[in-house]
Amino acid sequence: MTTTIPALSPGERVGRLTGRLITPLQQGYLKDQSHAMGALARLRRGAGKDFARTPDLWGLYDTGPLHESPDGVRPLGEAELVRAEDAVHVALTLWALHQQSRGTGMHRAGTRTAPQALGTAVRRLMPPGDIDEPVRKRFVRAGNAPDLPAVAQRLREIVVLLRGADVPLDYALLAEQLYRWQEPGGPDDVRRAWGLSFHAHVPRPPRAGTTGAAPVAAGAAAAADDTTDLMDKDAS
Repeated sequence: MTTTIPALSPGERVGRLTGRLITPLQQGYLKDQSHAMGALARLRRGAGKDFARTPDLWGLYDTGPLHESPDGVRPLGEAELVRAEDAVHVALTLWALHQQSRGTGMHRAGTRTAPQALGTAVRRLMPPGDIDEPVRKRFVRAGNAPDLPAVAQRLREIVVLLRGADVPLDYALLAEQLYRWQEPGGPDDVRRAWGLSFHAHVPRPPRAGTTGAAPVAAGAAAAADDTTDLMDKDAS
């Protein structure tokens, strides 16, 4: 009996490639390997910026697999390749910002029982059974972004908070969702997924001697507040 393996969607291809690109860099960074340290420093400078405006990063990571057409796999069209390159770029640069000065891996692939989706990560910034309104507003702003550059900027604020609280994120899943965001009707699908993961998270009971809430660094929160204020003024 022959088993037919379904072809991956463009978004799934983006997610898998992003995971394969991050994994060796993350391992190298945690081992203080110079090439990985240097790569992350360069990637961080691109966080929240458009791929076309960061030529210093061109060639830093290999997106060649997106341009290949393995047997039985439809090649990506020109518009799909642009979306794919942009999604990989945003995910990699946000991860590099998230990983900065952290002693454990901030990219962590989720599972069905232990998801590391964006909504789950944001909910972990809040006390169990309570809603942190400033964090919720940042999450809503990201969901209401009009285009990918705005999403990248607003996710940057959230990533700063996740880094301060040592909360990991599945960047392969995020890259897949950022690809879908750029498709017709995609933003609504991604917002729905973010909202579901936010509301589905069940906080663990706090351990003895702890409050149960992830500690958000005061400096990171203040920096995110400053960024939000500037963006609000620009939009007004």
